[in-house]
Amino acid sequence: FPVDERGAEKSVVDYFSETYGITIQRTQWPCLQVGSQQRPIYLPMEVCKIVDGQRYSKRLNEKQITGLLEFTCQRPKNREDDILKLKYHDTGKQKNCLPQVGQWNMKDKKMVDWGTVNNWICISFCSKVGPKLAQNFSTKLADTCRIYGMAFNPVPVIPPLNASPDQVEEVLKTLYRKAMNKLQKQNKELDLLIAILPDNNGSLYGDLKRICETDIGIVSQCCLSKNVLDIKGPYLTNVALKINVKVGGSNTALAAAIPPVSDGRTIIFGADVTHPSPGEDSSPSIAAVVASQDWPEITKYAALVCTQAHRKEVIQDLYKTWQDPVRGIVSGGMIKDGVSEGQFSHVLLEELDDIRKACASLEPNYKPTITFIVVQKRHHTRLFAKNHNDRKFADLKGNILPGTVVDSDICHPTEFDFYLCSHAGIMGTSRPAHYHVLWDENNFTADALQTLTNNLCYTYVLLPSS
Repeated sequence: FPVDERGAEKSVVDYFSETYGITIQRTQWPCLQVGSQQRPIYLPMEVCKIVDGQRYSKRLNEKQITGLLEFTCQRPKNREDDILKLKYHDTGKQKNCLPQVGQWNMKDKKMVDWGTVNNWICISFCSKVGPKLAQNFSTKLADTCRIYGMAFNPVPVIPPLNASPDQVEEVLKTLYRKAMNKLQKQNKELDLLIAILPDNNGSLYGDLKRICETDIGIVSQCCLSKNVLDIKGPYLTNVALKINVKVGGSNTALAAAIPPVSDGRTIIFGADVTHPSPGEDSSPSIAAVVASQDWPEITKYAALVCTQAHRKEVIQDLYKTWQDPVRGIVSGGMIKDGVSEGQFSHVLLEELDDIRKACASLEPNYKPTITFIVVQKRHHTRLFAKNHNDRKFADLKGNILPGTVVDSDICHPTEFDFYLCSHAGIMGTSRPAHYHVLWDENNFTADALQTLTNNLCYTYVLLPSS
């Protein structure tokens, strides 16, 4: 190809060698023309990767058209089943699952995306659980993980050991160094720490999580001693599901697409603030933001956590810039949330503008369409079935069925809001979440947004106290 106006030419092989230090191996392959006719850009195939999820806009061939019609022309009952079902891995006996009253189990199913635990360690901070019991529990846990699809090495890097809770920091760092010294010789990383805690562990749980996540940098799974001394299958299954998500896997996904989210690349953000207990006057509030990263399934989330002013409801620093000594002006920040109804206008005037600035900092012309929803659970609204004994409208506890939506009568007369009870009421009276749409550039219909919010709840993984 020509490299200057005088007609000098250079081969693609020489160009990539001189510019990028890449030696093109398959010189007989044709290049890909990824530019325009007026300004062609030639790239060797072996340096290119096809990005997943791109829309194919050219005409389909006859075989593709036939396959598309076979998929889309379903009978009503089959289409309904696809919409309502959850998807699991194809190698399991049960590939799809239809939740009943918001509940289902893992029998005959395998996780939809498997995580891997090759190298792990176990430590018991409970005198009742010695190394032998800890090893027995860990072996059964590894077996359970493998049953549901994970790759889990049954042998720990270092045999399980006991330690005193008042030496948690010293013991964790020492054990971590020993394990890493052994693994680094093999160029391997430590995947997981299994920690067995006393039933009444006080501050031990918080100290262990802080050390693992801020000092050491290792994924941890805590288990109470009562569950180790009396091992039950459902408990092992629950822990296995938590571990799979922590090491990068996904337990389940929605079998059908979620319009309009599945039609175009979409990120689902969630944000919240946790405040210190009453009487704690000096402790900071904790703000957290999560964002989905595996469109179109929406099952994996990246998380960002930070401290902020004591009992401040609004998450600080949605978008901020600062001067870095090396990189110059750097931008970043977090999403804001946790607002009351009196702050709705503030959200629209200021926070939406901050989101725009954050998007523009990535690319000058990056202007994604935004739907901004405030979700409130701290309210006193409760929904009741007309007949608590009618299983068409209430569960065995008399609570309304999961998926119940109310978007009239008790909602705002002109604004876009609704109540959704997406969970099963196990104890007490179910509390619906109140969704208030403050801004919607995606033109959601009420049905579409209500379906989306309800369906996302079924890909949720219970991680607190783990």
